[in-house]
Amino acid sequence: MPVPLPAPYDHHHRGGPPPHMDPAHANFVAGRYSCGPVVPPHAPYVEHQKAVTIRNDVNLKKETLRLEPDEEHPGRFLVAFTFDATVPGSITIIFFAKEGEDCSLSPMKENLEPVTVHFQQGLGQKFRQPTGTGIDFSTFEESELLKEGDMDVYPLEVKAEASPINQIGADGNPIPGTMNSQITKAVFEKEKGEYQVRVVKQILWVNGMRYELQEIYGIGNSVDGDFDSNDPGKECVICLSEPRDTTVLPCRHMCMCSGCAKVLRFQTDRCPICRQLVERLLEIKVSNGSDD
Repeated sequence: MPVPLPAPYDHHHRGGPPPHMDPAHANFVAGRYSCGPVVPPHAPYVEHQKAVTIRNDVNLKKETLRLEPDEEHPGRFLVAFTFDATVPGSITIIFFAKEGEDCSLSPMKENLEPVTVHFQQGLGQKFRQPTGTGIDFSTFEESELLKEGDMDVYPLEVKAEASPINQIGADGNPIPGTMNSQITKAVFEKEKGEYQVRVVKQILWVNGMRYELQEIYGIGNSVDGDFDSNDPGKECVICLSEPRDTTVLPCRHMCMCSGCAKVLRFQTDRCPICRQLVERLLEIKVSNGSDD
């Protein structure tokens, strides 16, 4: 006659432990294993970098880029803007240009030749395209002028090149310098029947490397003049005392001091301003003008 098997141990309803368990077990309470304290997951590590200074010899102030009517040639419009240059160089205006290797620009319209004007060094210089070389919008389809989004050919590109400075080698002969430049890419917009120009991208070509310029939100508050602890727009949003010098990427909010950023990167991966995910922290030391 078969021997009946013992009933299974019901650890859900009996208060004591099963025979093979030690009642003194630290995690055993009233027939159940209790959960220990929940350890919150660590925030992902965020990389902290320091900015590297890149010298830009020529800078077109993009907010000044505009179109002006050519009084001597009615119907044509000229490109005008303000720029700074620490060395002599040249400015080339190209309508409907395509960027190639090493930031070279090629015109895509045979009837619109590039226009190059040379300049000397100086700050706050005013540029105006020579009369008679402007664009006549009536000769183009509106759909061709009003392009948006990513494109290979931009309606307007301005290339500001710094004249290379030859250095003297060990043998006493000059070493040809590299041609550094800034390229401003713009599109046309129509407002109240008039064409306007808007900058969408600026590129730097320095020592054979291509860089795309990006706006940093809040850096103006940290750059303008000396730091004033009474100015609420310049201090770190975390400690509310130190000046801002660290930018969150990719949202580009300059909102923290480096000390708070080093602590915060181990605690959260969200920007304190917009709550967007943080990929990197970029520390930017801004010169107050005393240094070159």
